[in-house]
Parts: sequence; structure tokens; C-alpha cells
Amino acid sequence: MPEGDILRLVSARLDEALAGRVLVRSELRWPSAAEIDLTGRTVIDNVAYGKHLFTRFDDGWSLHTHLRMEGSWRVARTGTRVARGVEPNVRVVLANEWWTAVGNRIGMLHVLRTPDERLVVGPLGPDVLGDDFPEAGLAEAVARMRADDAAGGSGPRHRPGREATGVPVAEALLDQHLVAGIGTIYTAESLFAERLYPWTAVRDVEDLEGLLLTARRLMQRTVRHGFDPRAGVVRLVHGRTRKACHVCGTPIAEGTANEPPYDRPIFWCPSCQSPPGGR
Repeated sequence: MPEGDILRLVSARLDEALAGRVLVRSELRWPSAAEIDLTGRTVIDNVAYGKHLFTRFDDGWSLHTHLRMEGSWRVARTGTRVARGVEPNVRVVLANEWWTAVGNRIGMLHVLRTPDERLVVGPLGPDVLGDDFPEAGLAEAVARMRADDAAGGSGPRHRPGREATGVPVAEALLDQHLVAGIGTIYTAESLFAERLYPWTAVRDVEDLEGLLLTARRLMQRTVRHGFDPRAGVVRLVHGRTRKACHVCGTPIAEGTANEPPYDRPIFWCPSCQSPPGGR
């Protein structure tokens, strides 16, 4: 699933193509929005919050999209083959005179008034890439994680006895209601950077602030440099099952956070991230 850093890159790319320009074509291939025509509206900007994207228009309305597991946006010159958007997986086409944005396999789509964006993001935790995260969002995210741990998790993550044992930190990082924007990649990478065992209870993590700021730093690097390994944008553990750890040479292990159907793969180094007390 694309994470917060990808949504920041997508919003910037869509801004380059659409912001300040009038739509000459609009197709929302979505049952609840198929009759809505955005043609003639000017795109103001594209804003990401966590894993959500809002395309805002000059008449006070917004298009809300979520990529879920497989979604993506492509930008092409208007009039080209890609811009036609004839593939069966295309869900959105937004075009101006010069550029066309094509949304493939979009997992969620709504048209709503711009002030109502808060109804979508209101239940979510602070955006780890938000401009105000270090000053305001960080404290709120830590407080949410601590409270969730004390309650033994919430929703599908709550299981009997967790009030005593605590919530694994990997699961807390993945919960968008605690902190928004972090997915499996930066859960694994930030835990490795901090040398934390993924199933350490939140209550046993002494520096949650440092962990969240590490996740933010790693994600910001991708936002600034894309996927350029020369800028240090590399995955040290995620997706590297059985490959040698870059630090100690131990084969990278793979485990699971959360219960089905919300389970997600978690990668870690058994030596660099050994359990507390060696358990």
C-alpha cells in the first residue's frame, strides 16, 4: 500500500499538471459519483493527509481519493494514448488543455465540500509528514499510542488480556487512528533504525517520540529525493526476507502484525532487533 511519502510525491506531481488550470474533461468511473461532472472547474491544489488525497476546486468542492493497496496516478500529455484512459482499471480521468491525470485501481473516491474533508481525516491520528507534526502532532500521536496500549488496542486489534501485555509497537505504528501515513515499509525501517523488536509493547518503548521522528525523517528523505539510492533512499529490512542484514549479516526475518484480515508483513533483523531481555 502506498504510504504517506508516496502520497506527498503524488500530490506534488498532480499539482504540477493540474493546479491553476481548468478541467476540460472529467470522468469519475465510480458508482456513487458517476453522474458528477467536474468539467469547467479550476483545480486549486492537491493535498495529502496520511494516505488520503484531496484535489480541491475553485467552487468549494474536493475530490477525495485513496489508493489502498494497488492504486496509482499517472500524468500524461492530453491527447496521448495513456491520456485516453481506456484501460478497464481506470477509475478517474481529470484533464486540462495540456495534461491529463489518470487514476488506476483507485480504492476509495468521494466528492465532498472542501470544509467536509475534516470528516474524512478527523478520526485519524496526526499526519507524520504534516508541517506541524514536530510541534503539535508528535505529542498527540504519542498520547494516542499510550492510551491505545493501556486499553489493549481498539477495534480489531483489541484482544482479551492485552490490557496487561500491551500492544506491539509495530501494530501501533500501522494504526492510522494513532498516527497517519506510516505503512509496512516505514514501520519496519524505523523500527530497524531504532533497533527495536517489532513486538515490543508500546509501554516498554522508552522513546516513542524518537521513533516517530525517525519514521518522519526516513519518509521525508523519499519526498525530497524520490527513490534515489545515492541519497540514501534504500530499504534495509523491508522485503529482504532471508537476505543478509547490512549491519550484522544475520538473515532478515519476516513476521506478521495484526490478525487476519488486517494482517501485514513485518521484516526485522533478529540480531540487531532482539527481543527485550532476549525472550
